This record gives sequence, structure tokens and C-alpha cells, in this order.
Amino acid sequence: MRSVSESQLAAVLSGVAADIPRVVVSGNFATPHVALAVLDGALAEYRLFALNAQPGMPDREGVVLETPFVGAGMRGRAGLRYFPSRLSLVPHLLKQTLPPDIVLVHTSAPVGGTVSLGTEVNILPAAIEAVRARGGLVVAQVNRRMPFTFGDAVLADDEVDFAIEVDEPLPSPQPRAISEVSRAIGARVTDLIGDGATLQLGIGAVPDAVLDAVTARRGLAIWSEMFSDGVLALEKAGSLDPVVPVTASFVFGSEELYRWLDRNRRVQLLRTEKTNDPGVIARQRSLVSVNGALQVDLYAQANASRVHGVIYSGFGGQTDFVVGALHSPGGRAVIALPSWHPKADVSTVVPRLAGPVTSFQHSFIVSEQGVATVWGRDADDQARLVIDNVAHPAARDELREAGRRLGFALP
Repeated sequence: MRSVSESQLAAVLSGVAADIPRVVVSGNFATPHVALAVLDGALAEYRLFALNAQPGMPDREGVVLETPFVGAGMRGRAGLRYFPSRLSLVPHLLKQTLPPDIVLVHTSAPVGGTVSLGTEVNILPAAIEAVRARGGLVVAQVNRRMPFTFGDAVLADDEVDFAIEVDEPLPSPQPRAISEVSRAIGARVTDLIGDGATLQLGIGAVPDAVLDAVTARRGLAIWSEMFSDGVLALEKAGSLDPVVPVTASFVFGSEELYRWLDRNRRVQLLRTEKTNDPGVIARQRSLVSVNGALQVDLYAQANASRVHGVIYSGFGGQTDFVVGALHSPGGRAVIALPSWHPKADVSTVVPRLAGPVTSFQHSFIVSEQGVATVWGRDADDQARLVIDNVAHPAARDELREAGRRLGFALP
């Protein structure tokens, strides 16, 4: 790893031979914005690939944004290239069809001949392997405030070609108050989680509410693609099994969470191919997967990716964890969502999804109205339970009529 100035790095990047290079950059809240700004000034045209990109991504002619999971920094942008893919398969995309020419990562300061990818491991090890295979560049933004995390986060110095040094705090998501609706959903989901369960929770208000409500449980484990401050709260409450590592692929949250992560061997951050492999997920004890959705329908299918035909997010890890949870001994796959969308003023339960299905064949679908136990029920029962227990009362009569037209035997 050779430390260089920003101007030296710009000179190196401007000499990249590819006509329109593909750049893979750390996503979520770990994007190396200083290094990315240097790259943006050095290259007239390039393709930028990131997962769950946050605000601050380049927005100009000549930059093509690419992602399998749309974040706020790419959502609604003209020319966005969305690649549908479950998260566990994104590394294969990078190695087979979307090979990178440059990888930009945000790392800790060096320790003993190594650096750590810190809060964002995710697809980055696969991206580094793919760029190495084609003779491309790995560039690090080295930040002494990035936590040194273990597992697949650790890189040998010689895996990085060039590095620039910064000293700046990591960004954190805006804190969100838990609404009464989310709190009610969290309480219902918590009733489905027993002592000794392994938890996977996605991103959003409802998973946050579940973590807030489940602190009374004991002997819990975490095997998830990501986690945030709710897991630290479980640790403080004594809810987590002290001998089982907290396992995920990326993390974001408060400054307190980042301090807890630093050199904490209690936490292991693994590459996506491990955390999101349905076969590996299935080997975890009593894995309860809790994910949100934008809509569910009477076929008990969930849409978590598109709104009115426009891509909102993507598959993420939901498909991986639903399958893995169903195969885990004692496991459960839960979809949780409010029964009514307050901004759009519409029911989140629809007769039939108009867009693509993100996941299906769940154990339970939960709203603030109640719980639909859908696993093991016939199709008519599933539809009835979704209407009676999940849908908002204002939508139920219309849903029953639409369900009968679809062929369901409903009362």
C-alpha cells in the first residue's frame, strides 16, 4: 500500500486505460467521499457501482450509476442502471458480467501490516478479487476513525495499491422515532421470537421496533446481513448469548456503535457470500428473519422493491434470508409492514401485486392489525388470513370482493 497525496492519486486514476471504467465503491454509510471526489475529478466518464448509496454521490453527465440495491443517493436518478439480484449473488455479478476496473474502499488505519474494511465488508472482498484478476486498481481512503473490525474485513496492506489519508467522523443515519404503528408491529413480531433464537432484521422502522421490543428475550444470537444500534441495545440489556459472535456483513449507526465495534472480537463481519448463503443461514439455530415490504397480496407474496413501477430499492438479502429461515430448524420467515400507507393514503395489502415479487412462502405476515400464519395453510386460508388479520379494516370488503374475482373461496 503506497500512501499518496490527492493530486498524485488523481494522476494515477487519470491514467486508467479503460475507455469507460467501472468503479465499485463502498456503499451504505461507508462511502469514501474524499477518494470518490478525487476520482470524479480525474475521470471524464465512468460507471459507478454501489449498494444502498447515500446522498452525496456524483451527479453529472458522464457518470452512469449502477446498483442491485437502490439507496437514497441513487433513487430517482436519470439513467440509473438497476441490476435485479439477490444480495448473495452480487459477488458473482462482479466476477462474471460486471467486472470492475477500480475499487474504492474506506478502511481503518493500518494495524500490524493489515487494514480493516471496518463497517462495510459486504461485496467488497469479491470486488477486490475481481479487480485483481483483471489487473485493476484498489484504492483506499484510510481513516483513523473507521473501526477496525474482524472476520473478512481484514486486508493485508499489499491488497491495496494506493491510499490517501483522512481524519473525519463516519456518517450516521438520522435517528428515527418509532411510531405507534411500528411499535405495535414490533410487539406482535416479538411474540413470534423465543429465547435462544437467531435474529436477522432488515433495514427500516419495523425491524428497529422489533429490536426495541425484544430486549426481554435471553440467549439471542445475531446472524444478519446488517445491524445497527438496536443490536448494541440487546447487548447492553443482556439479551445476547455471550458465547455466540455477532455476525453480519455491514453495519451503520451512531458514533457509540462505531466505538463498540472497534477491535471488538465479539463481532465478526463476513463477506456477503457467507452471511447471505441460504444454506449457511439454514444451519443457524431457530433463525427468525424479519423483513419489511411495500406491499403484500392475497397470494401471500411481498413486494419490497418497486412503487408504481419505479424501482425503490431491490431484492437485497430478503430472498436469501426467507429461504434460509424456512430451512433453519425452528426457523421462521416474517414479513412485517403497516396495513396502511399514510403518505399515499392506500392499503399496503392489495389483491395481486402489480410489480415484481421480492419474496414469497413466508411463515407469517404481520401488521399492526394482527398476524397471518400463512405457512402450512391452503391458498384460500392464506388469502382470508391476510385480509382478516393484516389488512386495514377500511380495505377488507374491497379485498374480499377482489379475492373472489381472483378465484379464492372467501366468505
